[in-house]
Amino acid sequence: MKINVPLVRRMLTGFIRNEVQKTGHERVVVGLSGGIDSSLSTYLAAEALGPEQVLSLIMPYRTSSPQSLDDAGKVVSALGIRSRIVDITPMIDSYFATFPEADPVRRGNKMARERMTILYDFSMAEKALVLGTSNKTELLLGYGTLHGDMASAINPLGDLYKTQVRQLAEAMGIPEPILRKPPSADLWQGQSDEGELGFTYEEVDRLLYYMVDRRYNEEQLQDLGFEAGFIARVTKRIQGSQYKRRLPVIAKISNRTIDRDFRYARDWGR
Repeated sequence: MKINVPLVRRMLTGFIRNEVQKTGHERVVVGLSGGIDSSLSTYLAAEALGPEQVLSLIMPYRTSSPQSLDDAGKVVSALGIRSRIVDITPMIDSYFATFPEADPVRRGNKMARERMTILYDFSMAEKALVLGTSNKTELLLGYGTLHGDMASAINPLGDLYKTQVRQLAEAMGIPEPILRKPPSADLWQGQSDEGELGFTYEEVDRLLYYMVDRRYNEEQLQDLGFEAGFIARVTKRIQGSQYKRRLPVIAKISNRTIDRDFRYARDWGR
């Protein structure tokens, strides 16, 4: 699980620079929550493109932790990037006034998607690409909102497990309060990632590494000391969220169907 930090840092800043510029863009817009993932994406973008080419959007809801807002401000100050605060409370409360029975998960999904619509609006206004912040652990477990925080134009963190994100974040000097606080999407008061998942990132990252990267079968995983119940829970989450990691499935009726037979590199034709 240990990464070569200097090498990964060069790879990811190069990735951001290349992917942004090959589409004819110069800048990115990123949703900055004050958490470790969005902070790391922002740090990488500022290093890759220059602080002046990064716009961070801080989008609190009325129940958002004041600490999150403060931590996001620390990133903005440390990097010297542009930022805007857009309060999503009016939009969310107006919608759920009609659906007061909605549970916290439904409300959290709506908040995540509201934030993404704002990011894509600023993407158009700024002629910028939306920078992703979802890590490999979240993507594999489906721990994210489809067309919400999982959406982006490019994602520098999608092949880093959460514990590897922490390694890189520490090396890049992300403020200590952000590194120390428990991971949380901050979608409702008291929410924490690990509390909701039922296991720690350290536990599941090690399992995911052997299950996905090393392709160990269940017997081999148990030989490493993983409990059968834990393996089954994680496997079920991976399989149950596969649809989130793919483009919408298109019914095939022609000879060349998009994403099946009509498949080209992202920068095809440029």
